[in-house]
Amino acid sequence: MASRDQFQRFIFENSQVRGAWVKLNDSYSEIGNQAPYPATVRRVLGQSLAASVLMSSTLKFEGTLSLQAQGKGPLRTLMAECSHDRFIRGLARYDEHAVTEDTLDSLLGEGSMAITISPEKGQRYQGVVPREKENLAGCLEEYFERSEQIPTRFFLFAGDNCSAGLMLQKLPGDTERDSDLWDRLNHLASTVEAEELLGLDSETLLHRLFHEETVRLFDAEPVAFRCSCSRGRTLGALEAIGQEECYSILDEQGSIEMDCQFCHQHYRFDRNDIDHLFTGHTLH
Repeated sequence: MASRDQFQRFIFENSQVRGAWVKLNDSYSEIGNQAPYPATVRRVLGQSLAASVLMSSTLKFEGTLSLQAQGKGPLRTLMAECSHDRFIRGLARYDEHAVTEDTLDSLLGEGSMAITISPEKGQRYQGVVPREKENLAGCLEEYFERSEQIPTRFFLFAGDNCSAGLMLQKLPGDTERDSDLWDRLNHLASTVEAEELLGLDSETLLHRLFHEETVRLFDAEPVAFRCSCSRGRTLGALEAIGQEECYSILDEQGSIEMDCQFCHQHYRFDRNDIDHLFTGHTLH
């Protein structure tokens, strides 16, 4: 059975403009059902997940791209991550008694947002996303304009069971034969409605928006929820906490128990596990 969650790249022939499209159904529902998110928080999380997939198309190496936000408003934490092979995960932390706002700006209030790129080989990079626009699409457009000097447009929508996104980018270079193309594509893309982006397949959507342009659509790639947690990574987190703290918890509680905040996988470590972690051997 073909995946209902798909990502596709496309280009406008003989131009410097490229694009990407994504629609998330099953993965969005699976992530959204990890907690009883209010509708406003769920929609912002869905938009963030779609954005992370779209931006992952810019990765030229194996690794992950994550979008993270911290706020002092009703929405305290927002995180969406996509790997180069289109596995996604995400979460939100919120004040359940205060979530009435419906824009990212009003939900986060005072706070910060960043994009973190983590190659499997090489150094991690983090860029600050400006918070001057009230919605996520506008904030990300400002980021690409200022940090990457790449004109970019985002269109992000999320409903109860589906989230979707469309991204256009004008790559560097003055080889454009049609000097009005970027402005024309922006105008056409700006007419897209939430119902269209959430309801139509990529080919139908792109034809409806850009039927007078020559668009080359590449093969679709499946997208799926997958958490990258493991027992080994959790032990690594305990090692970072330190030997003294770990043994203090063991003395008090008899074992160390941790739950993954993304998938709720439960990990339990006894004294033998901690002995082996810090000394390389156990008593038994």
